[in-house]
Amino acid sequence: MAAQEARYNPMSYHNGSVWPHDNALIGAGLARSGLKNEAAKVVTALFDASLFFELHRLPELFCGFARRAGEGPTLYPVACAPQAWAAGAAFLLLQACLGLRVLGFERKLMFSGPVLPEFLEQVTIRNLRIGEACVDLSITRNKEDVRIDVLRKQGDVKIVVVE
Repeated sequence: MAAQEARYNPMSYHNGSVWPHDNALIGAGLARSGLKNEAAKVVTALFDASLFFELHRLPELFCGFARRAGEGPTLYPVACAPQAWAAGAAFLLLQACLGLRVLGFERKLMFSGPVLPEFLEQVTIRNLRIGEACVDLSITRNKEDVRIDVLRKQGDVKIVVVE
């Protein structure tokens, strides 16, 4: 709920709190609509929030107060932490920003217009399985694009990058 709405309450469970998994779905929708840089902003915001949580684990939800310089998010008093769907949020957002699709029946791994947020220069993915095949990848953000290097490829899998 937007802060301008009459019922907005930053400490309300559903009327102003921040849910990492909901934000991941929003980011995935932005990326799917071609707004990958906006999706990367969602990644950045959740990463920034995670820096203030124990072991950097995103909780189920946190209070929706505006950012305050030098301060972390306000914890929701009874939020579950860790929470599986909050932990999965980071992976969905990364997949969305990379335009990563696994086409298992075709034995194909596709990247479409990959983007990494500004704070993240490199990601290494190890033991990504596609059927019986397995790959290790290094994904590096350059000034103008993202480079994907195959570190190891075992088995029958095709890796396709579409700009």
